[in-house]
Amino acid sequence: MSGITIQPVAEPRASRILGIGGYRPSRVITNAEVIEQIDSSDEWIRTRSGIESRRWATDEETVVSMSLAAAGKALADAGVQPAQLDCVIVSTVTHLYQTPSAAAEIAHKLGTNQAAAFDISAACAGFCYGLSLASDMVRAGTAGHVLVIGVERLSDLTDQTDRSTAFLFADGAGAAVVGPAASPDDGGIGPVVWGSDGEHLDLIRQREDWRDALHNEAGPAMPHLVMQGNQVFRWASYEMAKAAQQALDAAGVTVDDLDVFVPHQANMRITDAMARQLKLPERVAIARDIATQGNTSAASIPLAIERMLETGEAQSGDFALIIGFGAGLVYAAQVIRIP
Repeated sequence: MSGITIQPVAEPRASRILGIGGYRPSRVITNAEVIEQIDSSDEWIRTRSGIESRRWATDEETVVSMSLAAAGKALADAGVQPAQLDCVIVSTVTHLYQTPSAAAEIAHKLGTNQAAAFDISAACAGFCYGLSLASDMVRAGTAGHVLVIGVERLSDLTDQTDRSTAFLFADGAGAAVVGPAASPDDGGIGPVVWGSDGEHLDLIRQREDWRDALHNEAGPAMPHLVMQGNQVFRWASYEMAKAAQQALDAAGVTVDDLDVFVPHQANMRITDAMARQLKLPERVAIARDIATQGNTSAASIPLAIERMLETGEAQSGDFALIIGFGAGLVYAAQVIRIP
Protein backbone atom coordinates (compact mmCIF):
# COMPACT_ATOMS: atom_id res chain seq x y z
CA MET A 1 0.00 0.00 0.00
CA SER A 2 1.34 3.45 -0.90
CA GLY A 3 -0.26 5.23 2.04
CA ILE A 4 -1.79 7.82 -0.29
CA THR A 5 -5.08 9.27 0.91
CA ILE A 6 -7.62 10.56 -1.59
CA GLN A 7 -8.97 13.82 -0.29
CA PRO A 8 -12.73 14.49 -0.41
CA VAL A 9 -13.89 17.18 -2.82
CA ALA A 10 -15.55 19.28 -0.14
CA GLU A 11 -17.35 19.12 3.15
CA PRO A 12 -20.93 17.86 2.77
CA ARG A 13 -23.45 20.68 2.46
CA ALA A 14 -27.20 21.03 2.13
CA SER A 15 -28.95 21.35 -1.22
CA ARG A 16 -32.23 22.81 -2.36
CA ILE A 17 -34.24 23.68 -5.45
CA LEU A 18 -33.49 27.30 -6.32
CA GLY A 19 -35.88 27.76 -9.23
CA ILE A 20 -38.43 25.95 -11.36
CA GLY A 21 -39.90 26.44 -14.83
CA GLY A 22 -42.03 24.68 -17.40
CA TYR A 23 -43.06 24.68 -21.03
CA ARG A 24 -46.50 23.62 -22.28
CA PRO A 25 -46.92 23.00 -26.02
CA SER A 26 -49.26 25.23 -27.97
CA ARG A 27 -51.66 22.54 -29.24
CA VAL A 28 -54.60 21.80 -26.93
CA ILE A 29 -56.15 18.41 -27.76
CA THR A 30 -59.67 17.94 -26.37
CA ASN A 31 -61.33 14.66 -25.52
CA ALA A 32 -63.67 15.26 -28.45
CA GLU A 33 -60.68 15.11 -30.80
CA VAL A 34 -59.28 11.96 -29.18
CA ILE A 35 -62.52 9.97 -29.39
CA GLU A 36 -62.70 10.49 -33.14
CA GLN A 37 -60.31 7.52 -33.45
CA ILE A 38 -61.29 5.36 -30.46
CA ASP A 39 -64.51 3.83 -29.15
CA SER A 40 -64.91 6.07 -26.11
CA SER A 41 -66.58 9.21 -24.80
CA ASP A 42 -65.66 12.42 -23.03
CA GLU A 43 -67.45 11.17 -19.90
CA TRP A 44 -65.57 7.84 -19.93
CA ILE A 45 -62.17 9.55 -20.27
CA ARG A 46 -62.91 12.05 -17.50
CA THR A 47 -64.20 9.30 -15.19
CA ARG A 48 -61.29 6.95 -15.83
CA SER A 49 -58.46 9.48 -15.82
CA GLY A 50 -59.65 12.96 -14.85
CA ILE A 51 -58.33 14.33 -18.15
CA GLU A 52 -60.31 17.05 -19.92
CA SER A 53 -57.64 17.99 -22.46
CA ARG A 54 -53.95 17.49 -23.07
CA ARG A 55 -51.06 19.30 -24.79
CA TRP A 56 -49.37 17.89 -27.90
CA ALA A 57 -46.29 19.42 -29.47
CA THR A 58 -46.09 20.81 -32.99
CA ASP A 59 -43.26 19.81 -35.31
CA GLU A 60 -41.31 22.88 -34.15
CA GLU A 61 -41.70 22.02 -30.44
CA THR A 62 -38.95 19.46 -30.09
CA VAL A 63 -37.53 17.78 -27.00
CA VAL A 64 -34.61 20.23 -27.12
CA SER A 65 -36.61 23.39 -27.84
CA MET A 66 -39.14 22.65 -25.09
CA SER A 67 -36.30 21.90 -22.68
CA LEU A 68 -34.56 25.18 -23.49
CA ALA A 69 -37.76 27.13 -22.83
CA ALA A 70 -38.36 25.41 -19.48
CA ALA A 71 -34.69 25.75 -18.51
CA GLY A 72 -34.70 29.47 -19.26
CA LYS A 73 -37.62 30.00 -16.91
CA ALA A 74 -36.03 27.88 -14.16
CA LEU A 75 -32.72 29.72 -14.42
CA ALA A 76 -34.46 33.10 -14.28
CA ASP A 77 -36.50 31.96 -11.28
CA ALA A 78 -33.32 30.81 -9.52
CA GLY A 79 -31.32 33.92 -10.43
CA VAL A 80 -28.63 31.66 -11.88
CA GLN A 81 -26.74 32.25 -15.13
CA PRO A 82 -26.15 29.36 -17.56
CA ALA A 83 -22.38 29.74 -17.12
CA GLN A 84 -22.83 28.89 -13.43
CA LEU A 85 -24.16 25.42 -14.25
CA ASP A 86 -21.77 22.54 -13.66
CA CYS A 87 -24.07 19.78 -14.89
CA VAL A 88 -27.21 19.28 -16.99
CA ILE A 89 -29.34 16.17 -16.44
CA VAL A 90 -32.19 15.41 -18.83
CA SER A 91 -34.74 12.69 -18.15
CA THR A 92 -36.59 11.59 -21.28
CA VAL A 93 -37.68 8.48 -23.16
CA THR A 94 -38.66 10.36 -26.31
CA HIS A 95 -35.44 11.97 -27.55
CA LEU A 96 -35.13 10.38 -30.97
CA TYR A 97 -31.34 10.28 -31.00
CA GLN A 98 -29.60 7.45 -29.17
CA THR A 99 -26.55 9.69 -29.22
CA PRO A 100 -25.52 12.45 -28.70
CA SER A 101 -27.60 13.15 -25.64
CA ALA A 102 -30.27 15.82 -25.48
CA ALA A 103 -28.47 17.16 -22.41
CA ALA A 104 -25.26 17.83 -24.35
CA GLU A 105 -27.13 19.82 -27.00
CA ILE A 106 -29.12 21.72 -24.39
CA ALA A 107 -25.99 22.55 -22.37
CA HIS A 108 -24.32 23.92 -25.49
CA LYS A 109 -27.30 25.99 -26.61
CA LEU A 110 -27.73 27.45 -23.13
CA GLY A 111 -24.09 28.53 -23.11
CA THR A 112 -23.12 26.61 -19.98
CA ASN A 113 -19.35 26.82 -20.50
CA GLN A 114 -18.80 23.06 -20.93
CA ALA A 115 -21.00 21.72 -18.15
CA ALA A 116 -21.18 17.95 -17.73
CA ALA A 117 -24.29 16.66 -19.49
CA PHE A 118 -26.13 13.36 -19.71
CA ASP A 119 -29.57 11.83 -20.27
CA ILE A 120 -31.29 9.30 -18.03
CA SER A 121 -34.13 6.93 -18.86
CA ALA A 122 -36.36 6.46 -15.82
CA ALA A 123 -39.75 7.07 -17.42
CA CYS A 124 -42.24 8.86 -15.17
CA ALA A 125 -39.89 8.70 -12.17
CA GLY A 126 -37.17 10.46 -14.16
CA PHE A 127 -37.49 13.93 -12.67
CA CYS A 128 -37.23 12.56 -9.13
CA TYR A 129 -34.24 10.41 -10.16
CA GLY A 130 -32.52 13.44 -11.66
CA LEU A 131 -33.34 15.58 -8.65
CA SER A 132 -31.74 13.03 -6.33
CA LEU A 133 -28.59 12.84 -8.46
CA ALA A 134 -28.36 16.62 -8.58
CA SER A 135 -28.85 16.94 -4.82
CA ASP A 136 -26.09 14.41 -4.13
CA MET A 137 -23.72 16.24 -6.51
CA VAL A 138 -24.30 19.55 -4.77
CA ARG A 139 -24.06 18.06 -1.29
CA ALA A 140 -20.80 16.29 -2.13
CA GLY A 141 -19.29 19.37 -3.78
CA THR A 142 -19.06 17.70 -7.20
CA ALA A 143 -21.18 20.50 -8.66
CA GLY A 144 -22.27 23.93 -7.55
CA HIS A 145 -25.43 24.20 -9.64
CA VAL A 146 -27.22 21.46 -11.56
CA LEU A 147 -30.03 21.84 -14.08
CA VAL A 148 -32.54 18.97 -14.02
CA ILE A 149 -34.98 18.68 -16.91
CA GLY A 150 -37.88 16.28 -17.44
CA VAL A 151 -39.14 16.42 -21.02
CA GLU A 152 -41.31 14.26 -23.25
CA ARG A 153 -43.00 14.15 -26.65
CA LEU A 154 -45.14 11.12 -25.84
CA SER A 155 -47.51 11.96 -28.70
CA ASP A 156 -44.78 10.56 -30.99
CA LEU A 157 -45.11 7.13 -29.34
CA THR A 158 -48.88 7.15 -28.85
CA ASP A 159 -51.08 4.88 -30.95
CA GLN A 160 -54.05 7.17 -31.49
CA THR A 161 -56.28 4.15 -32.17
CA ASP A 162 -55.41 2.38 -28.89
CA ARG A 163 -58.37 2.86 -26.55
CA SER A 164 -56.27 2.20 -23.45
CA THR A 165 -53.57 4.83 -24.07
CA ALA A 166 -54.66 7.31 -26.76
CA PHE A 167 -56.29 9.68 -24.25
CA LEU A 168 -53.51 9.59 -21.65
CA PHE A 169 -50.19 10.73 -23.00
CA ALA A 170 -49.03 14.27 -23.68
CA ASP A 171 -46.01 16.49 -24.23
CA GLY A 172 -44.14 19.14 -22.28
CA ALA A 173 -41.01 20.05 -20.33
CA GLY A 174 -40.25 20.99 -16.75
CA ALA A 175 -36.96 22.09 -15.23
CA ALA A 176 -35.41 22.79 -11.85
CA VAL A 177 -32.14 24.39 -10.79
CA VAL A 178 -30.53 22.68 -7.81
CA GLY A 179 -27.84 24.43 -5.80
CA PRO A 180 -26.40 24.82 -2.31
CA ALA A 181 -28.61 25.91 0.56
CA ALA A 182 -27.71 29.04 2.49
CA SER A 183 -26.78 26.95 5.53
CA PRO A 184 -26.69 23.28 6.61
CA ASP A 185 -30.01 23.83 8.38
CA ASP A 186 -31.65 25.27 5.27
CA GLY A 187 -31.71 22.10 3.17
CA GLY A 188 -34.64 21.66 0.85
CA ILE A 189 -34.31 18.18 -0.69
CA GLY A 190 -34.89 15.18 1.55
CA PRO A 191 -33.47 11.66 1.19
CA VAL A 192 -34.76 9.78 -1.83
CA VAL A 193 -36.65 6.51 -1.53
CA TRP A 194 -36.36 4.81 -4.87
CA GLY A 195 -36.31 1.43 -6.52
CA SER A 196 -37.58 -0.77 -9.32
CA ASP A 197 -39.88 -3.75 -9.67
CA GLY A 198 -38.79 -5.53 -12.83
CA GLU A 199 -41.20 -8.39 -12.21
CA HIS A 200 -43.85 -6.07 -13.68
CA LEU A 201 -41.74 -4.96 -16.65
CA ASP A 202 -44.51 -5.69 -19.15
CA LEU A 203 -47.18 -3.50 -17.54
CA ILE A 204 -45.93 -0.36 -19.33
CA ARG A 205 -43.62 -0.75 -22.28
CA GLN A 206 -42.73 0.11 -25.85
CA ARG A 207 -44.71 -2.37 -27.94
CA GLU A 208 -41.85 -3.14 -30.35
CA ASP A 209 -38.19 -2.27 -30.47
CA TRP A 210 -36.92 0.25 -33.00
CA ARG A 211 -35.58 -2.41 -35.37
CA ASP A 212 -38.92 -4.21 -35.56
CA ALA A 213 -40.79 -0.92 -35.95
CA LEU A 214 -38.61 0.15 -38.87
CA HIS A 215 -38.74 -3.21 -40.65
CA ASN A 216 -42.33 -4.33 -40.17
CA GLU A 217 -44.34 -5.65 -43.12
CA ALA A 218 -46.54 -2.55 -43.34
CA GLY A 219 -43.52 -0.29 -43.67
CA PRO A 220 -41.47 1.86 -41.26
CA ALA A 221 -43.41 3.31 -38.33
CA MET A 222 -42.82 4.76 -34.90
CA PRO A 223 -43.02 2.22 -32.06
CA HIS A 224 -45.92 2.71 -29.67
CA LEU A 225 -46.44 2.54 -25.93
CA VAL A 226 -48.78 -0.08 -24.47
CA MET A 227 -50.03 -0.36 -20.91
CA GLN A 228 -52.05 -2.78 -18.79
CA GLY A 229 -54.04 -0.06 -17.09
CA ASN A 230 -55.86 -1.99 -14.37
CA GLN A 231 -52.70 -3.64 -13.06
CA VAL A 232 -50.78 -0.35 -13.15
CA PHE A 233 -53.61 1.35 -11.26
CA ARG A 234 -53.51 -1.25 -8.46
CA TRP A 235 -49.71 -1.15 -8.20
CA ALA A 236 -49.45 2.64 -8.21
CA SER A 237 -52.40 3.28 -5.88
CA TYR A 238 -51.18 1.06 -3.08
CA GLU A 239 -47.49 0.24 -3.47
CA MET A 240 -46.57 3.87 -4.17
CA ALA A 241 -48.39 5.06 -1.06
CA LYS A 242 -45.94 2.86 0.88
CA ALA A 243 -42.96 4.42 -0.89
CA ALA A 244 -44.36 7.89 -0.22
CA GLN A 245 -44.68 7.11 3.49
CA GLN A 246 -41.09 5.84 3.53
CA ALA A 247 -39.95 9.15 2.02
CA LEU A 248 -41.76 11.03 4.78
CA ASP A 249 -40.10 8.83 7.39
CA ALA A 250 -36.67 9.30 5.79
CA ALA A 251 -37.11 13.07 5.91
CA GLY A 252 -38.25 12.96 9.53
CA VAL A 253 -41.65 14.52 8.83
CA THR A 254 -45.29 13.43 8.91
CA VAL A 255 -48.28 14.21 6.71
CA ASP A 256 -49.18 16.91 9.24
CA ASP A 257 -45.98 18.78 8.27
CA LEU A 258 -46.85 18.80 4.56
CA ASP A 259 -48.32 21.71 2.66
CA VAL A 260 -48.36 20.17 -0.82
CA PHE A 261 -48.58 16.72 -2.43
CA VAL A 262 -47.28 16.41 -6.01
CA PRO A 263 -47.50 12.88 -7.38
CA HIS A 264 -46.66 12.05 -10.98
CA GLN A 265 -49.68 13.13 -13.00
CA ALA A 266 -50.57 9.66 -14.28
CA ASN A 267 -54.25 9.44 -13.47
CA MET A 268 -56.55 11.42 -11.18
CA ARG A 269 -57.91 8.22 -9.64
CA ILE A 270 -54.39 7.12 -8.67
CA THR A 271 -53.76 10.52 -7.08
CA ASP A 272 -56.99 10.26 -5.07
CA ALA A 273 -56.22 6.68 -3.97
CA MET A 274 -52.73 7.65 -2.78
CA ALA A 275 -54.07 10.64 -0.86
CA ARG A 276 -56.53 8.36 0.93
CA GLN A 277 -53.85 5.78 1.72
CA LEU A 278 -51.57 8.48 3.16
CA LYS A 279 -54.46 10.05 5.10
CA LEU A 280 -53.48 13.53 3.95
CA PRO A 281 -55.08 16.38 5.93
CA GLU A 282 -57.68 18.32 3.95
CA ARG A 283 -55.54 21.46 4.08
CA VAL A 284 -52.77 19.79 2.01
CA ALA A 285 -52.93 21.06 -1.59
CA ILE A 286 -52.88 18.23 -4.13
CA ALA A 287 -51.56 18.65 -7.68
CA ARG A 288 -54.18 17.90 -10.35
CA ASP A 289 -52.42 19.29 -13.40
CA ILE A 290 -53.34 16.18 -15.38
CA ALA A 291 -56.84 17.59 -15.99
CA THR A 292 -55.66 19.99 -18.69
CA GLN A 293 -52.12 18.78 -19.38
CA GLY A 294 -52.37 14.99 -19.64
CA ASN A 295 -49.67 12.54 -18.61
CA THR A 296 -46.28 14.00 -19.55
CA SER A 297 -44.15 11.34 -17.83
CA ALA A 298 -40.84 12.87 -16.63
CA ALA A 299 -42.14 16.42 -17.12
CA SER A 300 -45.28 16.07 -15.02
CA ILE A 301 -43.97 16.89 -11.53
CA PRO A 302 -42.11 20.14 -12.33
CA LEU A 303 -44.99 21.25 -14.57
CA ALA A 304 -47.45 20.60 -11.75
CA ILE A 305 -45.32 22.50 -9.23
CA GLU A 306 -45.06 25.47 -11.57
CA ARG A 307 -48.84 25.49 -12.07
CA MET A 308 -49.49 25.34 -8.32
CA LEU A 309 -47.18 28.31 -7.76
CA GLU A 310 -48.94 30.25 -10.50
CA THR A 311 -52.40 29.56 -9.04
CA GLY A 312 -51.36 30.20 -5.44
CA GLU A 313 -52.07 26.61 -4.35
CA ALA A 314 -48.40 26.39 -3.33
CA GLN A 315 -46.13 29.04 -1.86
CA SER A 316 -42.37 29.40 -1.83
CA GLY A 317 -41.06 27.62 1.25
CA ASP A 318 -43.88 25.07 1.44
CA PHE A 319 -43.02 21.47 2.25
CA ALA A 320 -44.04 19.12 -0.55
CA LEU A 321 -44.01 15.37 -0.99
CA ILE A 322 -43.23 14.39 -4.58
CA ILE A 323 -43.31 10.90 -6.07
CA GLY A 324 -42.77 9.62 -9.59
CA PHE A 325 -43.53 6.12 -10.86
CA GLY A 326 -43.75 4.44 -14.22
CA ALA A 327 -42.39 1.98 -16.77
CA GLY A 328 -39.85 -0.42 -15.37
CA LEU A 329 -41.58 -0.37 -12.98
CA VAL A 330 -39.48 2.35 -11.37
CA TYR A 331 -40.29 4.83 -8.63
CA ALA A 332 -38.74 7.59 -6.52
CA ALA A 333 -40.07 9.84 -3.77
CA GLN A 334 -38.68 12.65 -1.65
CA VAL A 335 -39.76 15.58 0.48
CA ILE A 336 -38.73 18.97 -0.91
CA ARG A 337 -39.12 22.63 -0.07
CA ILE A 338 -40.91 24.54 -2.84
CA PRO A 339 -38.53 27.17 -4.31
